[in-house]
Amino acid sequence: MARPPHPDPTCTALRHAGASCAALCLVSTAATATGLLLPAVLGHAVDLLLAGDRATGWVVRAAGLVLLSALLDGCASVLAGTTDARATAGLRRRLAGQVLALGPRADDRFGAGDLTARLVGNAAQTGTGPAALAALLAALAGPVGGVVALALLDPWLAAVFLAGAPVLALLLRAFTRDTSACVAAYQREQGRIAAALAEAADGHRTIAAAGLADRETRRVLRPLPDLARAGRRMWRVQGRAAAQAVTVGPLLQLAVVAVAGLLLSRHRISVGEVLAASRYAVLATGIGVLVGQLAAATRARASARRLAEVLALPAPAHGDRPLPPGPGRLELRGVTARRGDRTVLDGVDLTVPGGTVLAVVGRSGTGKSLLAALAARLADPDAGEVLLDGVPLPALPHDTLRRSVTCAFARPALLGTTVEDTVALGLTTPSSAEVRRAAGQAQADAYIRRLPAGYATRLADAPRSGGEAQRLGLARAFAHPGRLLVLDDALSSLDTVTEHRVTEALLAPGPTRLIVAHRASTAARADAVAWLDGGRVRAVGSHAELWRDPEYRAVFGARAAEGTAR
Repeated sequence: MARPPHPDPTCTALRHAGASCAALCLVSTAATATGLLLPAVLGHAVDLLLAGDRATGWVVRAAGLVLLSALLDGCASVLAGTTDARATAGLRRRLAGQVLALGPRADDRFGAGDLTARLVGNAAQTGTGPAALAALLAALAGPVGGVVALALLDPWLAAVFLAGAPVLALLLRAFTRDTSACVAAYQREQGRIAAALAEAADGHRTIAAAGLADRETRRVLRPLPDLARAGRRMWRVQGRAAAQAVTVGPLLQLAVVAVAGLLLSRHRISVGEVLAASRYAVLATGIGVLVGQLAAATRARASARRLAEVLALPAPAHGDRPLPPGPGRLELRGVTARRGDRTVLDGVDLTVPGGTVLAVVGRSGTGKSLLAALAARLADPDAGEVLLDGVPLPALPHDTLRRSVTCAFARPALLGTTVEDTVALGLTTPSSAEVRRAAGQAQADAYIRRLPAGYATRLADAPRSGGEAQRLGLARAFAHPGRLLVLDDALSSLDTVTEHRVTEALLAPGPTRLIVAHRASTAARADAVAWLDGGRVRAVGSHAELWRDPEYRAVFGARAAEGTAR
């Protein structure tokens, strides 16, 4: 079950910045209209002065129009910034929500670095789209208004300009097409660099230990030549359009002024109208302004396409069925799950009775973590269904599901301001006493109390090893008891003594527990063990029963087998 696709990012940006965008469009258009009135007022003032009449009132009007134009331009700048900020914030909220809803699928599809580039750079660029659109409409009003004004002065003036207008239209069309292609290429290369950088940052210890920092730097920056080529092509396109505008525009202006001079010689227009016609010709050939606004709109549109790729992925949907009272019985019925072209789990049937502890074991790559993710609905199967107390997980409301299923991971993401915030993180907020009790169950209480401010220590100021981080993740899971607790290798970094104590807490009466185990000692303490092999459940039984099979013993390795045998 999946949510319907999100709307186009441009529509999302317009919805979040609709009011400010409309105001910007009105103010920008008003500024353009002011600019169109000014040549007529100045032309009339010139005619009065040449005739020896008083022109003070018209000069004052012209000064007022100049001041009004400056004021409107200032307001437009403020509104443009507000529009960009609101649109960008809305897009980032939508994109972040989509990425979190998609979960691991987003990272598998795009990579963490590329997602970050889209969330930061592309969302900001797309957020400029509404303001660019409003500015483009206002910029179009200038040439259109200029042609109309020329026609009002004399139809021949407009006719001369319109004779060359198709050339300007072709230039703008070619510019838009070429800019779209090179901007898309530029953003694609940026995404490649961001993805490679995220991979290198994630594996920085391995890179340092292998002495491969220089090689990794070259790998991360390998797309730079392609990025440079795309950037140079983008500026060449814009420069070529500007150069063509500089060539065509003045020729049209010269033609309009020449015809105006001819009309003046025939006394069909006045000197002031010639002055106004020269200014209207400049406004009508304002391709330079249009090139800039078109470039901004094209960049925003190219970025919107990159956001749309993420938003187009179907996110998991949730139902509205209530969860009936029950012990937390977990069932997997005919579950098949694929990753790419590979079938990781194939027709898995598994039942975990409520309140029991099931260890899931198997060689690397047999789908243990994927089975845990399916049980917690961090992923959905390609076929079959997963049920909790008889209800399919997709049929449950989001909050009901997340209150009923709790998880802990091998590398927990620790979020929050203080250590107590980290342990308490969840849909419900446990009391301080519950947080401390959970930390005690996870064997994290002593570590936390040694910190400078104990539970109030800022998380950034709390140094921790891998095992201490795992204990904080376990404490968070214990602090939010539900019907099902899923542990995906969440004990792997604990020492033997600590693991034994945590396992004792896990074995106490409580919710159903599904534990992905790599140690024989963990499997031995579970009520039952599910042995995965080749994408299927090969056997389910107690650890002692399965231990008779040498292939089962081989899952834990020869050394572990010898230690357990002793």
